[in-house]
Amino acid sequence: MDRASLYTLSYTSMDRHVPTQRPAAPPRPARAPPPGAPPAASPAGLHIRHLGTQEEFEACVALQHETWGADFSERVPAAILKVSQRLGGVTAGAFDAQERLAGFVFGMTGVENGRLVHWSDMLAVRPDLRDHGIGRRLKEFQRETLLRLGVGVIYWTFDPLVARNAHLNFNRLGVEVREYVIDMYGSNTDSALHRGLGTDRFVVAWDIAAPGASDAPARREATSAARVVNASDGDGVPTIPRLRDGPAAATLRVEIPLEIDKVRDASLSVAGQWRATTRAAFTSLLAHGYRVAGFYRDAEAARGYYILSRKR
Repeated sequence: MDRASLYTLSYTSMDRHVPTQRPAAPPRPARAPPPGAPPAASPAGLHIRHLGTQEEFEACVALQHETWGADFSERVPAAILKVSQRLGGVTAGAFDAQERLAGFVFGMTGVENGRLVHWSDMLAVRPDLRDHGIGRRLKEFQRETLLRLGVGVIYWTFDPLVARNAHLNFNRLGVEVREYVIDMYGSNTDSALHRGLGTDRFVVAWDIAAPGASDAPARREATSAARVVNASDGDGVPTIPRLRDGPAAATLRVEIPLEIDKVRDASLSVAGQWRATTRAAFTSLLAHGYRVAGFYRDAEAARGYYILSRKR
């Protein structure tokens, strides 16, 4: 995952590649564009390169603090950010025209079943520069670097409740969900971003040799009548998912709010219900042979929908 913490389109990571929840006490970021709006243009002079100096690695650690909070127990220290690059890892930063760090991506390369693979662990963008496409540019830089090393697939995790990250992962990058993991990083990382929701994550794979992206408008049109297994009521509270008896539907949908951080700020209880219902839906459907086929956003309804399909 990137544990991802973006808000950039959103990444994450992507997750860790990507949190959308805000840290406890940072300055408020600039107002984000509407959920369905395209990302704004990157700032003039923005460029991406591998980190090299001690000051740059320390700036990367400082951005982790700003993103996940000063008490975050799983931050990656400057020494690991530095030495990982000697073994095929990637620690790359986006820098503005004044050479200030605007965002970074970090991951490690290893061997799985005899082939080179990469685990993208962190992606973060400065709060005032989110929603400018910087997260996607960092991922593309990471991809090009790893292709030259002979890596064919990148893994990372992201929070299924973060609509912006889902949009980036499915509709921009074209990832595939490999599994749903309950509390991937434990129930408490000392980060305000994870308070009350735990760290449930999708583990996704990005085939960088032949990346693709879903046709979100076409998928929306084709699946808009598919049953939502956890549809929310008039108060925005999701229902408990139930699979009907009888033949399995070929296509189902799982609903999430477009901005889970705002839901959590308003009611930690309701946010917790979103976690519980989506966890039940994904774990049950994946176990019954469904796969996550895509994601689309409905700005008018302020909802996002995962599309899950099953071969008849």
